[in-house]
Amino acid sequence: MASVLTLFSVYLMLFSTSCFTTINGVFSEQFPMDISTKRMEKLTRLHFYFHDTLDGTNPTAIRIAGPSKRSFGTIMMSDDPLTEGPEASSKLVGRAQGIYAFASQHDIGLLVVMNFAFLKGMYNGSALSILGRNPILDRVREMPIVGGSGVFRYARGYALAKTVSFNQKTGNAVVEYNVSVLHF
Repeated sequence: MASVLTLFSVYLMLFSTSCFTTINGVFSEQFPMDISTKRMEKLTRLHFYFHDTLDGTNPTAIRIAGPSKRSFGTIMMSDDPLTEGPEASSKLVGRAQGIYAFASQHDIGLLVVMNFAFLKGMYNGSALSILGRNPILDRVREMPIVGGSGVFRYARGYALAKTVSFNQKTGNAVVEYNVSVLHF
């Protein structure tokens, strides 16, 4: 028993002045949030176009699961180009990589789990993450930005999506995105 108390005393001496704590037996380190002027939160606004291509020899979105006779339950995997303009030939700025699923039985509402991975300029190597509902028949849809990486570390914000063109025969779509994101 004396050795346990001695170890406990050493533990208290070593760690009593730091910000370490034990939670449910897991050792973790806590830091007080001190935001200096060098790490001011920024608001960034991005504007780009998303090209979802389901047909042809090189589709950018494919069906990976779901029933064959109805949309509800269908899950799509995508690696869609993000461009500066609405034309497919416009300058590539990134890729929309993730999953969207037809999650509503009452309207065409998608569950979107997507990363916007940027490939050019000051955002090269950075990404924004979306997780939310996309009711695609609405003129403008709002989806939450729930995180990010690189330049967009600790990101939060929203994305406004507006369909520019949709081909009912092929399912191909071009969607305009206006994104507002807060990050450090």
